[in-house]
Amino acid sequence: MTVAQSLPYPQSEKVNQVDEYHGIKVSDPYRWLEDPDSPETKTWIEAQNQLTFSYLSQIPERDRLRERLTQLWNFEKFSIPFKEGSSGEGSATERYFYFKNDGLQNQSVLYTLKSLNDPPRVLLDPNRLSEDGTVALSGLAISHDGNLMAYGLSTSGSDWQEWKVRDVESGTDLKDQVQWVKFSGASWTHDNQGFFYSRYDEPQSKSKLEDVNYYQKLFYHRLGTPQSEDILIYERPDKKDWGFSGGVTEDGRYLIISVWLGTDSRNLVFYKDLAVSDAPVIELINTFEAEFSFIDNEGSRFWFRTNLDAPRGRVIAIDIGNPDRTHWQEVIPQSAETLKGVSVLNHQFVATYLKDAYDQVKIFDLTGEFVRDVELPGIGSVGGFGGKREDTETFYSFTSFTTPPTIYRYDMVTGESTIFRQPRVDFNPEDYETRQVFYHSKDGTRVPMFIVYKKGLTLDGNNPTYLYGYGGFNVSLTPSFSVSLLVWMEMGGVYAVPNLRGGGEYGEDWHQAGMKLNKQTVFDDFIAAAEWLIENQYTTPKKLAIGGGSNGGLLVGACMTQRPDLFGAALPAVGVMDMLRFHQFTIGWAWTSEYGSPDDPEEFKALYAYSPLHNLKPGTAYPATLITTADHDDRVVPAHSFKFAAALQAAHTGSAPVLIRIETKAGHGAGKPTTKLIEEAADRWAFLVRVLDMKVVP
Repeated sequence: MTVAQSLPYPQSEKVNQVDEYHGIKVSDPYRWLEDPDSPETKTWIEAQNQLTFSYLSQIPERDRLRERLTQLWNFEKFSIPFKEGSSGEGSATERYFYFKNDGLQNQSVLYTLKSLNDPPRVLLDPNRLSEDGTVALSGLAISHDGNLMAYGLSTSGSDWQEWKVRDVESGTDLKDQVQWVKFSGASWTHDNQGFFYSRYDEPQSKSKLEDVNYYQKLFYHRLGTPQSEDILIYERPDKKDWGFSGGVTEDGRYLIISVWLGTDSRNLVFYKDLAVSDAPVIELINTFEAEFSFIDNEGSRFWFRTNLDAPRGRVIAIDIGNPDRTHWQEVIPQSAETLKGVSVLNHQFVATYLKDAYDQVKIFDLTGEFVRDVELPGIGSVGGFGGKREDTETFYSFTSFTTPPTIYRYDMVTGESTIFRQPRVDFNPEDYETRQVFYHSKDGTRVPMFIVYKKGLTLDGNNPTYLYGYGGFNVSLTPSFSVSLLVWMEMGGVYAVPNLRGGGEYGEDWHQAGMKLNKQTVFDDFIAAAEWLIENQYTTPKKLAIGGGSNGGLLVGACMTQRPDLFGAALPAVGVMDMLRFHQFTIGWAWTSEYGSPDDPEEFKALYAYSPLHNLKPGTAYPATLITTADHDDRVVPAHSFKFAAALQAAHTGSAPVLIRIETKAGHGAGKPTTKLIEEAADRWAFLVRVLDMKVVP
C-alpha cells in the first residue's frame, strides 16, 4: 500500500536507560515517555496524533461509517430500575430510579418517579456539568428513606471521584463535599445522617494521574460537616496495599467491610455492630484464601457466596454468634455451572449462573431448596434482580449479540416476566446469526467461542474477521449488544469472541489456569482461536484483525509479537504493554496478584518472556496496528501505549501502518461521552476497511 509505505513516523529519541532484574540487564530507551506532561512527550503526542488523523482522514469510507454509527446509536437506552425508600403505611418516600439516554446524549440522565405510572422527573443530568460531556456520574447511593442521594463525579475519565449530596425532592445539592475517593462506593446508615466511603490521602496535584495508590482508609461522613471531620472507621498502616469496601446491611444493624488486596479475587470480611456505641471492628474471615461476597443476613446469620472449596461457587451461612468454621453451613452447593451472583427477594435466593458463557437464573428458598428456573427470552446475558428481601417485584435486563438491552419486570410470586422498556434500533436481528463453537487450545483444553455474522456468509476463507478477547482477572465475556459491532457485521465482517482461560466463565480453576506463571496459556488460547477460524474457512491471516482493551490490550500486544504472521491487523486499546514496570504507577501494583511481580525471580522470567514491549524484534513485518489510549487514563497509564508505539515503529518493517491514536480529556473508558465513542469506532473500522482491503461498506 503506497499510502502506508510512505508514512513518516515521528522521531522517538532513544535514551541510555538500562535496568537490572535478577542479573539480567534490560534497556528501556523510551523511559522519557513515562512523563505525560513533559514538553518532549507533549510534542511527541501531537506529532503522533497528527500522523494518525492525517492517515485516517484519507480513508473515504470514514465519514460514511461515522454517519451510520450515529444513525444506529440514536436509540433510547434504559438502565435497570431500582427502588429505595420506605413503603410503610402513610409513607410517601418510596421511589424508583433509573437512567435513560435519548440516543446521542453524551451521558445518560438519572430519573426518579414515585410509581411506575407516574411521569419521570430528571434528578441529575451529567450533560449539564460540562460542555463536552467529559464529566460523568460514576457512583450513587440513595439514603434509606429515599430522600437523599450521595453521588460521585469523575472528570475526563479519571478514576478519582468527588462525591456530593443531593436532596431528591428538590433536586438541590447540600454543601457536603467528599474528595480523593477512588475504587469506592457509598453506603448510608439507616438514620439517613451520613454514609461510609473509602478514600486515599490527597495526592500531589502534578502527578495525581501517575502516583501509586496505597493506604486506602474507610471513613464515615456525617451530613453538614466538613470532610476534615469525617470519622475514621478503619485503616491498616501496616498493610499499605489493603483496600476497604463498606456496606450497611439491609436491616441497618451491621457494617460489612470487605477487605481487598489489589485485583485478587480472594478477600477478607470484617464487620462492625452499628447498634452498639463504639463497637470494635470484628475480623470474621481474616485469611486470604477464597472469595466471600456478602449476600444478606437474618439477624446474626450471614449468607455469603464463596468459592471456598468450590471453584464454581456456592452459598454458605455463618452465624457470627458462633463463627467457628466447624459451624459454617452450606445452603446452596456447587453445581456444574458457575455461580455469578446471588440476591434475596421475596424471602428467596435469586442465583445467576454461567453455563458455557451464557446466563441462567434459578430461584431457591432460604433453606437452599430449588424452587424454579427463571424463563429468559433466549441465550444471552442478564443483569439486575436487585431489591430488598420483602420485594415481590424486581427488574432485569436481557441482551445478546443481536438483542439490544431490554428491561423486564419480574414477578417473584408468579414467575412472570413482562417488558418494561424495549429499545428500538434501526436493524433487523433476523438478518444475523450467532454460533457457539468449541475448539482445542495448544494443550488440548476445550475452549468455547461465539461467532456472529450476517446470514448468508460464505465460508471461502475470505471474510474480514474481528477476533476480540480479554482473558484475565476472572472477567467473563458473555453475549452483549454493540452498535459498533453491528456496523462491522453490516459490512460483511465476522465477529468472534473466545472465552479464554484467565476469565471466570468456568469458575476459579479456569481463572487460575491463565494467571501468573500460566499467563502464556491465555495467549495460546487466543492464537488457537485464530487458527481455528482460518482452518474452518471463516477468514485468512491477511483478513484477520485482533482487538482487546486493558488486559485485552496486553493480549493483543503479546499475540502480535509472538505470531505476527497470523494477523492482518491489531487493535490494542489502553493495554498493559510494559510488564516490568506496570506496578510502578497508580493502581498497577494491584495487578501483581494476577500477573505476578517483576520483583520475584521466577515471575520476572514469565513476565519478561511475553511482555509486548520487550519482545518486539527489529526487522520484523508486524500487522497493521492502531494503538489507542487516552491522556487521562490513570488506570493503565498511557506510557504503556506510548513506549510500545515508539518501539513498534522502530522495529517494524514492511508497508503496513503502525499508528497510535491518543484521545484527549478521556481515561480508561468509563464515562466516555457518546461523541468520543462514535468517533473512536468510526476510526477503528475505517482503519480496518483500509488495511484489510474490505470491499463492502454501509
